[in-house]
Amino acid sequence: MTSVPGVDHPAEQTGADIRLTSANISISARVEVVHDGVISVRPSTSEYVNQSVVSPGDLVEVYWMTADGHRALPAEVLDVEGGGAVVRWRLTITGPAEHSQRRMAVRGRIVVPVTCQVDGTELTGETVDISESGTRAQFEGFGLAPEPGAPVSVVVQLEDGPVRAQGEVIRMVARGARWMLSLSFLQIEEKEQDRIRRRVFQALREERARLAE
Repeated sequence: MTSVPGVDHPAEQTGADIRLTSANISISARVEVVHDGVISVRPSTSEYVNQSVVSPGDLVEVYWMTADGHRALPAEVLDVEGGGAVVRWRLTITGPAEHSQRRMAVRGRIVVPVTCQVDGTELTGETVDISESGTRAQFEGFGLAPEPGAPVSVVVQLEDGPVRAQGEVIRMVARGARWMLSLSFLQIEEKEQDRIRRRVFQALREERARLAE
C-alpha cells in the first residue's frame, strides 16, 4: 500500500471528517499521525459528552479535501484513547483512497452570532462550526430543551450578511445554563450555501496558513 500524504491518506496536522457507517454521525477531527496504515486522529467530540461515540471494531469513512476535490478511504476503529478533555482514535486503513463522488459538506470552525427559533422560543448564541448542511452552536438555554427532530428557523450572521435556513435539531447537550445544539439545514437557498462554502474555505485557508508559520 502506498503512502502519499494527501492522496492515499489525509496529511498529518490537517482536518478530516470521520463518518460512522452504521449511524448518521459525522465528526470533524485533526489528523495527528499516519504510520504503517494507522491514522491517529483527535476528534472534536465535545457535543458527545458522556457518550460513547465509537468503539474498537466500528467501521468508518475518512473524508478530506484536496486541491482536486474530496478523497475518502474506509477504515476500522482500532482503539480509543482518553475519555477526558483529550480523546484520540486510532483507525486502521482497510482499503485504498478514492475520489469521493459524494458531495461532502466541509465544515469550518467559525464563530459568529446565530439565532434559532424553536418551539416558539428564540435562542441566541454563537456558532462553533458550520457547513452548508448545518451548524453546531452554543445558546443560552431558555425554557424546555428542544428534542431531536424539532423544527427550527436559523439565522447565522456571517460577516457579509445574514444566512437564513429552515432545519431541525439533530442533538442537544446541556451544559449548565448553556445548550450545545447540532442543527441540520433542510431548506436553504443555493446562493446561501455558496456563501457558507466560501466562508468555510476561507477559514480553512487561514488555518493552514497559521499551521505553516
